[in-house]
Amino acid sequence: MIVQKFGGTSVANAHCLASVADIITGQRNLSERIVVVSAMSGVTDQLIGGARAAAEGNNASFREITAAVKRKHRDVVEALLEDGPSRNEILAFIGERLGALERLYTSIAVLGELTARTNDTVVCFGEQLSASILAAVLRQRGVQSRAVPATELIVTDDNFGSATPLLKPTQMRLKERVAPLLECGVTPVITGYIAATEQGVPTTLGRSGSDYSATIIAACLGADEVWIWTDVDGILTADPNIVPRARPLRELSYTEAANLARFGAEVLHPRTIRPVIANGIPLRIKNSFNSTDPGTLVVETPCPERERLPAIVSATGLSLITVGSETERSRLQTAIRALQRLDDAALPVLMVSQSYSEQGLNLIVREQDQAHCLRVLANEFTDRPSWALAKSPIASEPSDTPTLQSVNNGCALGIRERVATVSVIGVPGWNETGIASCAFAALGKHGVRVIAVAQATTEDSVSFCIPQDEVAGTVRFLHRELGLEHGLHR
Repeated sequence: MIVQKFGGTSVANAHCLASVADIITGQRNLSERIVVVSAMSGVTDQLIGGARAAAEGNNASFREITAAVKRKHRDVVEALLEDGPSRNEILAFIGERLGALERLYTSIAVLGELTARTNDTVVCFGEQLSASILAAVLRQRGVQSRAVPATELIVTDDNFGSATPLLKPTQMRLKERVAPLLECGVTPVITGYIAATEQGVPTTLGRSGSDYSATIIAACLGADEVWIWTDVDGILTADPNIVPRARPLRELSYTEAANLARFGAEVLHPRTIRPVIANGIPLRIKNSFNSTDPGTLVVETPCPERERLPAIVSATGLSLITVGSETERSRLQTAIRALQRLDDAALPVLMVSQSYSEQGLNLIVREQDQAHCLRVLANEFTDRPSWALAKSPIASEPSDTPTLQSVNNGCALGIRERVATVSVIGVPGWNETGIASCAFAALGKHGVRVIAVAQATTEDSVSFCIPQDEVAGTVRFLHRELGLEHGLHR
């Protein structure tokens, strides 16, 4: 049995989804397979944007978003499914689901509040739509297939936004509801990322959690392998869009892959590795646009003769928010309150930096989360929840980017600039001095402005926050300086 997960870029549009169907229908030698699918690329962000607009009372905006999501999915259905009962059934399903979404948005607008629990309910719609469409396309191509919502399969606690699976009830449900489908030759298409509490309340496994869904299912059903299909040839030494000569890491240990995921490698969710370790299930990352490439194999004990290479993980589209304290005594309490409130709102903080001598806490968040983060923090640190947002004084920011420029109750909030993170992750035995020393030396030679640094207790990895407009040149320089180009060896 192979559990295969297809990410958002793999099902981004009609052409991509058709390629996924080609991959699945071409697997003649697989007697049992389970497909796990993400929402179409960009849809989850649209759904969240609609929910935030509703909470702010912007009814026109959330209705526009609902209509755009509906058009996107209808276009795919009309491009891939022949006119007839199957197409009509899926179009009716899309209409019903998005009607329910608009009613949910209306409820959020009435309450004027978006909780992590409600946010999880909102984002469930994306995977429901993509799974139903893919299952219908497979049936049209002669593959017995059925869309199965993971809210009926994966049971979690109620930590909304990043729920923890409860493996015993999850295993029971999977064996009761999925195993019989496999025995009948049916390919289940299961919604990734989403789950539910034992009471049936929708939860999510964290952003990009469909990988995690796949490995949970694999562990509970005793799969032979898990294949994570994405848009690159496995895990590479750097982002190939920045470094075209980036090299694939053909074989990694579970620990090495988990470390890369923890530092932001987009091809893996940070918790993906956990469920497969106990059962020793191999994990392979493959490219849905280049399906013949072997990709990256992740196993417990890699081949001793494999090539050992560090990797550079970069992330752009980030914002650096500062939370300042007036006194040293209040610094720790301010940090605790800020991080707790953002966690309560299911707003991920990608990097935290604070030196002993600084009164300010640096929080790096996704740029699309910036305004919402500021509102959450303003509501926590001021007795005026409607505290006005002023225009940013930072020249590098667009004119409509908000910032808070006041101090209230001993706390100041603000935006410093658009930033990116660059993490350099080593592997044991790569060299004698450690990756951190090499990375610091390379950055000093390159002359990049380092805004913040975060380092683990070992010298195997280090992360830097730098200006966004310097990330491409920095990554390319690091890649060359560390000897990672094709044909170059240290």
